[in-house]
Amino acid sequence: MKIAVFGAGYVGLVAGTCFAESGNDVTIIDVDAERVASLLAGQVPIYEPGLEELVKRNVTEERLVFTTNAPEAVRQTDVAFIAVGTPMGDDGEADLRYVMAVAKTIGENLNGYTVIVDKSTVPVGTADRVREEIAAHTSHEFDVVSNPEFLKEGAAIDDFMKPDRVVIGASSKRAMEIMADLYAPFVRTNKPILMMDPRSAELTKYAANAMLATRISFMNEMARLCELVGANAEHIRKGIGTDSRIGFPFLFPGPGYGGSCFPKDLQALMRTGREAGYEPQILRAAEKVNQEQKARLCAKVRSRLGDDLTGKVIAVWGLAFKANTDDMREAPAIVLINELLERGATVNATDPEALDNSRQIFGDRVHWFDRNYDAVNGADALVLVTEWNEYRRPNFRLIKERMRAPHIIDGRNIWGRAALEEYGFSYDGIGM
Repeated sequence: MKIAVFGAGYVGLVAGTCFAESGNDVTIIDVDAERVASLLAGQVPIYEPGLEELVKRNVTEERLVFTTNAPEAVRQTDVAFIAVGTPMGDDGEADLRYVMAVAKTIGENLNGYTVIVDKSTVPVGTADRVREEIAAHTSHEFDVVSNPEFLKEGAAIDDFMKPDRVVIGASSKRAMEIMADLYAPFVRTNKPILMMDPRSAELTKYAANAMLATRISFMNEMARLCELVGANAEHIRKGIGTDSRIGFPFLFPGPGYGGSCFPKDLQALMRTGREAGYEPQILRAAEKVNQEQKARLCAKVRSRLGDDLTGKVIAVWGLAFKANTDDMREAPAIVLINELLERGATVNATDPEALDNSRQIFGDRVHWFDRNYDAVNGADALVLVTEWNEYRRPNFRLIKERMRAPHIIDGRNIWGRAALEEYGFSYDGIGM
């Protein structure tokens, strides 16, 4: 099948590459000529485990092409995916200008029946708007489908190649059959392809992310309560997670959620509710808890070192909003570092993948280190923010020797209190 993917960002690049890996001829279109040139040379602009190897292989085998020539790509495609950005405005509304611009380009260049797929995360009713925009520029037959992505950064290739389910919102049998055929190689283990109307598919994406964000905020609220009453959040997590009605995923206490999806999608879903005449109470509470949780790490530093951090050196391990990505969008580390700097601290920061993106945010206000042990030299406290595997079993004796004061704040509960106290550290976790 011939596929066009508009947008060489995270979603478009992963989706297009995985479709090519399953034998389709894929053209990924982007307006950024420099990015296109880099991708054609095998240079992937984002960090995602396994993605660069897949891109190089499929480019070499001529199943994957990158271009800025949108009209030609549209005229040669059977299915066109719209995977451009939908950034959040100040009022929480998703900005659809890029989606609608692509819809106009598609409409102006259609030369036969084509399935147009909204892959970007978009508000309810966007498929209708895309359909109207395309119809205003063509007399050719087409269908618009909603096919939301459910990719976890750091595990996106596996998520796409082995999905829990595929959600397809379509209003014609012809489009449903084409989409089912396209996704058939990915659901051979009998994972479901869920057919529904476009509006339900659009809302399913927001609902899924809202549920996961709410679970994180719930566990962080329980962790806060544990700290106040002397309970242990890890025990609580195991006690409720073993209940088959609840389960363990997204029940880990931590510094709060971030990234490109949860914050933006909660805002968009709340706005959808308000526009429909309803104020979503649970979503608003989940967002409030998350905002407060991001301030907890600095509060723990202050409880050890005082409110005035002038002259204090704080080492920060982990900057990306989660492990196995270089994504700094809405990262808890941003809130932590900003407050540390405001209170006069010197910040030594390190991360396996996110240093370049972090430098774009903080510049030379932060001291950057490629080696995690170098970041703790002379530090008065070490704060773990992101649970990278290489941080799980460090040499605590070496860390103790290099630090000026032995304070550790474990924002992910991956180190044990008892062991660290034996080394002579003070230890603060989340909810314990």
